[in-house]
Amino acid sequence: MYDYIKGQVTRVTPEYITLEQSGVGWLIMTPNPYSFHKTEEIQQVFTYLHVRQDIQLLLGFKTLEQRELFKKLITVSGIGPKGALAILASGIPSQVIGAIEREDEAFLVQFPGVGKKTARQMILDLKGKLHDLFSEIDMPNDEFSLLTMAENGALDEAILALEALGYSQRELTKVKPKLEELEELDTEGYMKKALQLLLRK
Repeated sequence: MYDYIKGQVTRVTPEYITLEQSGVGWLIMTPNPYSFHKTEEIQQVFTYLHVRQDIQLLLGFKTLEQRELFKKLITVSGIGPKGALAILASGIPSQVIGAIEREDEAFLVQFPGVGKKTARQMILDLKGKLHDLFSEIDMPNDEFSLLTMAENGALDEAILALEALGYSQRELTKVKPKLEELEELDTEGYMKKALQLLLRK
């Protein structure tokens, strides 16, 4: 029904963003709301309207490929919209596709809500049907895990979250080098340390 909406992101929460367009604030659930910036600039969000019985959810994605993978994931028995969002929030789409193509159940069960049965169903339903989403598919190697990926992106996610809370890029640029000197933390850990540094100023 809706392909995309362009507007200003006026609110960012852990679960959704508010996108204002022509005086209407669209509540849009996204895999990672903090990937969107609260700014006056116009942003494009690819959307998907999920309607089921008495539930209507407007879901949004940064890229067209991300949305198309979401649509494929919800066709798998045992994966609903929230489960698909959790997979997209935790993993790189091309890595998810690569794991499905090489039947890597051990990688897939790392996602929230995905057990061995669901992982096997993902492979049975989607293998060979996802090549059109990406020209290049990244195959996870044996040392790759969601944990290492999350650790690598935790600082960036924390910076995005702090921007959403209203801190300027200038303020965050000053404290980021100090955060990079710390031992690796999760997103919440980096946010706590950053707030301590910001509040001292």
